[in-house]
Order: sequence, then structure tokens, then C-alpha cells
Amino acid sequence: MLIDEIELFHVAMPLKAPWRTAFGEETAIDTVLVRLRADGEDGWGETAPYRLPQFSPEWASGAFALLRDAMAPALVGKRIDSAEDLQRELAPLKGNHFAKAGLDTAWWDLAAKIAGEPLWKMIGGRGPDAIVGADISVMDGLDDLVAAVGKAQQDGFQRTKLKFRRGWGLEMVARVREAFPDAVLHVDCNSAFTLDDIPMFRELDRFGLAMIEQPLAYDDLIDHARLQSELKTPICLDESITSVDRARKAIDIGACGWINIKPGRVGGLTNAIAIHDHCAARGVPCWIGGMLESAVGQGPALALSTLPNVKYPCDVFPTERLYETDLSEPEIVLSGPSRITASQLPGHGFRPNPGRLKRATREYAVVAARTA
Repeated sequence: MLIDEIELFHVAMPLKAPWRTAFGEETAIDTVLVRLRADGEDGWGETAPYRLPQFSPEWASGAFALLRDAMAPALVGKRIDSAEDLQRELAPLKGNHFAKAGLDTAWWDLAAKIAGEPLWKMIGGRGPDAIVGADISVMDGLDDLVAAVGKAQQDGFQRTKLKFRRGWGLEMVARVREAFPDAVLHVDCNSAFTLDDIPMFRELDRFGLAMIEQPLAYDDLIDHARLQSELKTPICLDESITSVDRARKAIDIGACGWINIKPGRVGGLTNAIAIHDHCAARGVPCWIGGMLESAVGQGPALALSTLPNVKYPCDVFPTERLYETDLSEPEIVLSGPSRITASQLPGHGFRPNPGRLKRATREYAVVAARTA
């Protein structure tokens, strides 16, 4: 396909409630939407590295600028007939996985639309249904947390993820486990700890957690291998996995028992599929994460969640969990307890509502092919 035009929208989406993690608090999600036009069709992608470089070295304004000034111009006017073509054109620009993910996910949406096929089917999904879990951020008090976990249990979610940080750690997990002795639980540390905390992590073993997600530095593999050797509870790597090669190294040294795959963090759907396939070949289960994107960003994650080596409920959220009104249409809804069904429409099935997009846009740019 010949890429005719790329539109970029830097938007801010207010959350219903603050999202608190080990690295801070988000009251709105800064994200970049990407619209790719080719062959009379369009595809939509999204990347949400957050307002500041706290999850990773990238941030939304920086991703928007790089997409506008370098990445979109590298693609417009060229034939991009495969995902590998797209990755090859962007390869000279090092890192910046989130920025690349916006273009890559838009390309996949466009390619699936041109093929007339749902994205989940195009990438080899088992079926349209994805199993999803409940995530609960740091709350004002333990009573509030227990109530939130109780609601997740009543709503039928198969697992609950608890954000975990200093001051909101062992006591919090103990309280939840006491209240829900049979619940499937895991904690997400968002890179907040060091090897000095090994004694604390050993104490977590007694709570029967499904996993401990990203306990150490965002770019570390070696120390995670040391920590994993000290624990019975499997470690899940998130921030540390940015490529297939990083996944290979993590598995080679025994740094984890699980890998979380976020399309944004790894440069898009192309690399996410490759990591999934590598994990499957190595016998390491994975699951799909997200960055609190709109439905446009969650659409590719939903498709990924249908792949065969996804063995744990994923972080794809119904719209009402995060936003009063989604920027995109249709809204994501549960199709059953702990279940979301991917669209049967060609592509990932979501696109922005024009009016909502206009109101939320902070910066806009368009890069078009030159005409003679």
C-alpha cells in the first residue's frame, strides 16, 4: 500500500478517578492518535507513554514531535506492503518504541481493513473472546481497597491486580488475602524496588500470589534473575521487555516466569506478536497489558489477547472503568464475566468520535505526500 497521508493528534483524556502507582498519580492520560491513509482507506493507532517519562523514557509530547518531524515523513509517499517494511523504514531511528507503536498499530488496522478481516483473526487469534482481569490502583485506605476487590470478585473477574509501592505493600496484601483467601491476585511494583528489598519479597511468597510484576528497575534483567532465584512466586517482566531480543535474554538467564506484552512498550503489534511467538516457543506464558488508552489503543491489545500463548487474564478495560465517555467508538464493554469480545468488523473495530477528538486535541499535525 502507498502511504498517502498521516495525521497526528496529541490528546488528553481525563480519568474518572486518579490512577496511582509506584511512580506517581495520573488524573488524565496523554496519548497520541495516529491516522494512516492509503488505498482509499484509513487505519487508526494510538500510543500512550503518559505525560511525563515516568513509566519509560518516552512521553506524549516527545512522541508527537518525533512522529511529526521524523517518523511520519519517513513513511509518507512510500509503499509499505508489510509490517516488516514499516519496521525496516523506522529502524534507523533508535528506540522510541511508543512512537513507533502508534504507526505500527495504525498500519495493522489499515491492512486488516483492506483485507476485509477482523484484526484478531488476521493475526491468528483463537476466537474473538478475550479473558480480562481487574486492576486496582493505590487507594485512600485499606477499607476502600477491600471494597474494590470485593466488587471485582462479585463482578466475576478471574483475577485482580494490586498496585504495590512503599507504604502500600505487605500490610495491604495481607489484608486483601485475609478477606479473599481464594482469589487469584498479583502485585504490580512498577520498578519501585531494589535487591535490598529481597527480605520483603520473600515475605510475599506466603500469600500465594500468581506473580510479582516488574519489581526492580525498568531497564533491568540481571537483578531480576537474582531476585527470581530467591523466590517461589514467579516474577513477571513488564517495563524491562522492549523487544524480542530482551525477551530472549530474560528467558535465557531465568529472570522471569511470565512476560507481560504491551504493544506500546515494544513498538507495536508486529513486535508484540514476535515476542508472543518467542515466549510460546520457549514455554514461557504471557499476557497482554495496556497503558489506559482509548478504545483505539485497546483494540490492538484486545486482538493480541486472543492469541494462544496468552495464559492469564489481560489488562483490557471496559470504558466505564476508566472514562466517563471514551474518545473512541464503540465503547468497550464486557460481553460476560471477565470477558470482552473483539470486533467482527475489518480492522480492530474502533475509531475516534470526531467531536470528542476535536475537543480533546492539544496538538495536531498532518504529513502528506508531495504531489507533482
